[in-house]
Amino acid sequence: MLTARKAPRACQSCRVQLLSLFEHGFTQQPASANASRTRYSSQTDRAPQHRHNLIVRRFTTTPIRADEPKQDLPEVTEARAVSIESIVRQARQTFGETLPKDYLSTEEYVLYERLYGPPLRETRPDDLEYIPDGGEEATGDTVRNVLLKETGDGEFEEIEFDPALGFSVIEDGGSAAEYEVDELELNAEEEIIAGEALKVALAEQAESQMSAEGEDTVQVQGKNQREIDAISRLQRDMDEVVARPADEEDIDEEYEEDLEEDAEDGYEEDEPDAYLNSDTTRTHPHTMTARSGTNPATLSLPKEQMIKPISELLARADMKHIRQAAEKAFGGKGLPYSSSTPASKKLLPQKHIGLDASQHRMSEIEADAYIAGVLPGTYASVMSTLVEVRKRLGSEWMRDLIFREGGEGPRVLDAGAGGAGIIAWKEVLQAEWDVLKDEGIVEGGNAPSGRATVLTGSNPLRHRISKLLDNTTFLPRLPDYIHASNLETHLDGSAAQGRKAFDVIIAPHTLFPLKEDFRRKNMVQNLWSLLDPNGGVLILIEKGLPRGFEAIAGARSLLLDSHISSPGDTAFESRIESADIERFIAKEEGMIIAPCTNHSKCPMYPIPGLSTGRKDFCHFGQRFIRPTYLQRLLGAKIRNHEDVKYSYVAVRRGVDARKATNSLMQGEEATLQSFEGYEEHDLPDAETEMSVEASDIKFHPLSLPRSILPPLKRRGHVTLDLCTPSGKLERWTVPKSFSRTAYRDARKSKWGDLWALGAKTRTPRSPRLGRLGEDGKGKAKQVVSVNGVRSLLFNVV
Repeated sequence: MLTARKAPRACQSCRVQLLSLFEHGFTQQPASANASRTRYSSQTDRAPQHRHNLIVRRFTTTPIRADEPKQDLPEVTEARAVSIESIVRQARQTFGETLPKDYLSTEEYVLYERLYGPPLRETRPDDLEYIPDGGEEATGDTVRNVLLKETGDGEFEEIEFDPALGFSVIEDGGSAAEYEVDELELNAEEEIIAGEALKVALAEQAESQMSAEGEDTVQVQGKNQREIDAISRLQRDMDEVVARPADEEDIDEEYEEDLEEDAEDGYEEDEPDAYLNSDTTRTHPHTMTARSGTNPATLSLPKEQMIKPISELLARADMKHIRQAAEKAFGGKGLPYSSSTPASKKLLPQKHIGLDASQHRMSEIEADAYIAGVLPGTYASVMSTLVEVRKRLGSEWMRDLIFREGGEGPRVLDAGAGGAGIIAWKEVLQAEWDVLKDEGIVEGGNAPSGRATVLTGSNPLRHRISKLLDNTTFLPRLPDYIHASNLETHLDGSAAQGRKAFDVIIAPHTLFPLKEDFRRKNMVQNLWSLLDPNGGVLILIEKGLPRGFEAIAGARSLLLDSHISSPGDTAFESRIESADIERFIAKEEGMIIAPCTNHSKCPMYPIPGLSTGRKDFCHFGQRFIRPTYLQRLLGAKIRNHEDVKYSYVAVRRGVDARKATNSLMQGEEATLQSFEGYEEHDLPDAETEMSVEASDIKFHPLSLPRSILPPLKRRGHVTLDLCTPSGKLERWTVPKSFSRTAYRDARKSKWGDLWALGAKTRTPRSPRLGRLGEDGKGKAKQVVSVNGVRSLLFNVV
């Protein structure tokens, strides 16, 4: 119970007010603030008797303010207390654990802290949800403008509505102007009033249209004027962030925090040479195997294969014209609708890449904009994915493709990267060839190219990509083997052409542009049919946005449900009822390579379809150095690197490591063993005694959990957010007391790495999925305008 004695450091005015409240009650109004002040300050204000040669020791350093003039205290009435409490509770309900700046008064903020504690932070513009009218983010069906009249029974009936009046309909409120229209009972006087109201409405509509010419009109919904003003200020801040030029972009906070924390690690552990020898001497060997990403972490585009030929192609046109075409196709400055969305443009609506490599119509200047603005980011994401696939499948996979019988070499299809996938594949293949040459197995400087095929729909793009690639086949469209005939001869009697099969299919940015779900499923099934059934690898990549992740997650669910068999799930029921078709169709052998280490339902995609306001989604990042032409295209002058975010899934057809002789641990068993850790199990250079003890436990990276977020580094412990082999999201804590090696490796781990050294504690983690449901339908309120003005909805998440 709070008393005046509990606040000795408070000023005398506050103590007087507290004593008054305790005497009169918190809900009753005191007789007078001045009177109570006089009553309780009479003894303290009494002049003390001075004693000479007497040293008085004070028990507080707070200066005495009894003699200072006091301001009149505001009268706290019961009605005002109730009003303050309602405002505070409404602020909590609207803004959650955050609070806009200067939203509450001093009295209201004191009550806010008493009820809920201090807010986590100030409300930012990205806490608002942006839903454009008519876009894919809009929820619910189309709202029809109606006007209702209340009958004598208290019910409402619909009457005719004239759109010329310019009413704005709000779904959960009323109309902007409330009128009761009854055509049968209108008399002459009411008709005159209605005519005058019509003139006023038309005049207001004309003024609103004139004011909206310079900028879009925004409608904000709130329960009171204070809330509307606060959301409007946040909207203006968001518009300023979106309108900021590309050369003033901030460096991605996540990556910068990692760099700062890594620097702190060096000082904390006193490792002056940590960056030189940590990977070779101090890092656990299983941690080295579990790491993902490229080395070095920042990619540089190949000069001879990409930078030099593309620069020569772009030199034929004026960069100003190329920039204008790129900004028109990719969403304006910063190119947010290219392969990489800058951090300053993340509040824009989520859209796919403005130009597609498979489209059949593309002008010369658009082709230049595509190779300058899209290929660098696509190359970075494909290279990062190929490196991860190579790590998980091992060198045997690459060497089997190189030494194929007959010397044919690997067969690779680029089905959406515009040639960047083939360039990245050749870089990975050449790296493996150099290792073979160092081992003395092969001779020669260049690796066998094999058969490379690139999908390019337009002639201008095909002519430009042909300057980058040699010995490459170009296809205007993909063959459709799903709906093709299985006959060996055509109708005219000629022999049918053999079906194509590829060892590796790289398909970036092929699903997100397809809006219909059946078209996405058809694309995935067609790509699966083009794979070699004896070990072909399919890689699907999309932009690192919630919509891109949902496209990848939908493709993953389709492959697991209809094509890839798992223990206990070897067939699926056909939806076509026919006597010629079996009811249950057997699945094929196959497995997911990366990023998932489980074959169950994705924990971040429990319900198929779109989800509005999704915060957690599986995606990763790759940093690369921008070439000179991309710097000029963006008009960037502050930094020359870029971070591309992407979601992906890599699957293999015809080979399942889970059914091998040394089968992989999967499910809860793999999770429990990973939580215990492999620090002392299956070491490559362990002592004989230790290897005998750990002979029953075999280490494999495909049985490990993967980090889905950057690690949270604190002094004395590290927290990892992981997706476990059992298909669950968990948060593992690795303190220094658990293991010094595990603690050190956890601090050096990165977003996207697998984790092999266990943890001390584990807790379930609920993903922030937004409003789930088919096509993102939820309970959000919708603001609709009938006069053509753009409508927006802001919900604080």
